[in-house]
Amino acid sequence: MLKGRVRFGIALTAISLTIPVITPSRMTDGARAQRETKSSQNLVREVRHQLLLLPYYSVFDNLAFKVDGDHLTLEGQVTRPTLKSDAEAAVKSIEGVSGVANNIEVLPPSPMDDQLRHALYRAIYGDAVLSKYGWSSMPSIHIIVKNGHVSLEGVVDSEADKNLAGLRANGVPNVFEVKNNLVVNDKR
Repeated sequence: MLKGRVRFGIALTAISLTIPVITPSRMTDGARAQRETKSSQNLVREVRHQLLLLPYYSVFDNLAFKVDGDHLTLEGQVTRPTLKSDAEAAVKSIEGVSGVANNIEVLPPSPMDDQLRHALYRAIYGDAVLSKYGWSSMPSIHIIVKNGHVSLEGVVDSEADKNLAGLRANGVPNVFEVKNNLVVNDKR
């Protein structure tokens, strides 16, 4: 059974397991645990894949999920109410999922927050060092704005990049507060 929170920018490391074919009655506890771990890893991979395929998921949204056996808990913040329901519908139909708790917060509509989102995007992704995080179809630094309060979510390669993103966000006018929740990816 896999418990924990998965963030989208974090690269999931797949553990290669060689499991001989064993009938369930002869399966040892270790082999059973390996099989459950592998199926949990497949479930995490499939949920992540389905959420990344959502058509309106953008750099201004943050989706995360927890897996507890065959039950999923969706978390995060989105700018569109339809994205919340689309995310739940996308993961409900995955084989091996028996229940979904949808705890995704829909951010309040605000023209001021929309202006801040775009200014923050330009400040962060317009920086020569940080622009590399915007090259993929889903940028790895997500910008969440709620009533002038900013949260940076996602994954970066180094502590220096994390600090630079925080500095760039703090330099945008009309931002009340910046929470830098970026995670440094250890590739070592």
